[in-house]
Amino acid sequence: MRILFLTRSFNSLTQRLCLELAALGHEVAIELDIADAVTIEAVALYRPALIVAPFLKRAIPEQVWRDTVCLVVHPGIVADRGPSALDWAIAEGEREWGVTVLQAQAEMDAGPVWAAQTFAMRAATKSSLYRNEVSDAAARAVVAAVRRFGEEVEAGAEAGAAPRPEAAGAPARGRWRPLMAQADRQIHWQQDDTQTILRKIRAADGTPGVLDRLFDTPCHLFDAHPETLAQRHEPGRVIGRRNEAVLRATIDGAVWIGHVRRADQDGSFKLPTALAFPAQTANLPESQIAIDAPADASGYREIWYEARGGVGYLHFPFHNGAMSTAQCERLTAALRFALAQPPRVLVLFGGADFWSNGIHLNVIEAADSPADESWRNINAIDDLTLTLIEATKRVIIAAMQGNAGAGGVFMALAADQVWARRSVVLNPHYKNMGNLYGSEYWTYLLPRRLKSVSPGDVMKHRLPVSAMHAAQTGLVDAVFGDSAEEFVDMVRARATALAASAELPVLLQNKQQQRRIDEARKPLAEYREEELAHMRRNFYGFDPSYHIARSNFVHRVAPSWTPRHLAVHRRFNDTGWS
Repeated sequence: MRILFLTRSFNSLTQRLCLELAALGHEVAIELDIADAVTIEAVALYRPALIVAPFLKRAIPEQVWRDTVCLVVHPGIVADRGPSALDWAIAEGEREWGVTVLQAQAEMDAGPVWAAQTFAMRAATKSSLYRNEVSDAAARAVVAAVRRFGEEVEAGAEAGAAPRPEAAGAPARGRWRPLMAQADRQIHWQQDDTQTILRKIRAADGTPGVLDRLFDTPCHLFDAHPETLAQRHEPGRVIGRRNEAVLRATIDGAVWIGHVRRADQDGSFKLPTALAFPAQTANLPESQIAIDAPADASGYREIWYEARGGVGYLHFPFHNGAMSTAQCERLTAALRFALAQPPRVLVLFGGADFWSNGIHLNVIEAADSPADESWRNINAIDDLTLTLIEATKRVIIAAMQGNAGAGGVFMALAADQVWARRSVVLNPHYKNMGNLYGSEYWTYLLPRRLKSVSPGDVMKHRLPVSAMHAAQTGLVDAVFGDSAEEFVDMVRARATALAASAELPVLLQNKQQQRRIDEARKPLAEYREEELAHMRRNFYGFDPSYHIARSNFVHRVAPSWTPRHLAVHRRFNDTGWS
């Protein structure tokens, strides 16, 4: 079928659903929800059999939903209604939640149900649940709803007919709940225990954050982690710092606050807490922890190493997958530590939500000179990638639990093997960020991997790719694991078997020999110099595209049009609009 996606942004859920339906043979186009007239025009141009709306913040025009079936993806159980579905589910401690695919009608979230899926809730942020449980459930529900729609069309059913909620396989137990206001999210530091505070911040992470005061300044709080303290402190008081996060006392312990958005400044955006409040955090007691400390030693670590079964594991769950200059430097130091340990197999686990998304655009935007900080950041991630490439005495596995984009993808290619969970979505390109050329030694790493496409095909392709498609092209070596837990267990089992394999010495010998051959053919320093020559023009040249695109991304500037690589229905050819 020809399916039009109508969405506020081309976010992770929209990307996942587009890939799922395209893999089933459907023809998919995307239109960003900019204005009613633009939506109406898009429908007229594309003439879709079906419209899917995975992420909207306003109603679909009546002219559209009356003439074409529109399936809205709602992150709530059947009969749940309102714009803060997942927020309320977290705040109220729901043990089970779901996704409902319903037909758009005049009343919001009240149309006939086409499909529904449920999942067990876990103690996590709204963003993490959205990228994992919600995304997985939405994929199942949307595929089921589209299949059901296709069956009804084939059967000659009346347009717009839909099954009752009971027929969708889920009872209607939800209810209407309003937009969650900041008054509903308010933290009472003298009353709320650590778990209550965590639940409130998690229900607002990544948007809108919990409005609070830090250093007597209004700001929105994000990225909270628990800490157990033997000594009690005045609740609400900031008592320490670890890297860019600050530690704030509660009535029964403390919480780390990793990111904030100041509310006293126009045009502010989310930043690591210490960067948002540099003067206030400068003299806070620094609380560090050993990289290989036991897993339960602290509630917050941005990087840690563990070894088991003859395998080393390096974790780096950076917030939203972004890696600042300082984080790249810390990760490089951690990588060198890991490479000095006995295990000859090292697994890079990244984080549960993201493997890596490359350089940290928010930190760059906040710098006195974004161009200079861009240059420092790209060199820091290049140093990290170089350390991986030159680690010839270890077999290195990049295990992607979550999505990866831009430089994060190419950094992963420096590993010997790239393994990905089935649900992972990759964006192996830079051009959407103002035509960046990219670095991370991609001109060396990419060509040697590809099977069926050229490096140019990958770098010019501005659309996401699924893990399965990435495996077909050679970007990924193995795809497995339906759930996050299953993927991690399978990675550990495979890595342990590799570490015990009699073939391991041969693999390492071949790796060392190939690196010598490659270096003799063209030194890594030349690849880096050539890439950075392009990046220097991106950062300091006359074309401001990168700086404009970065600023728009960081400040969440709403698009004025849908990019043509998404809106295939707006591409012009010899016969007119396609």
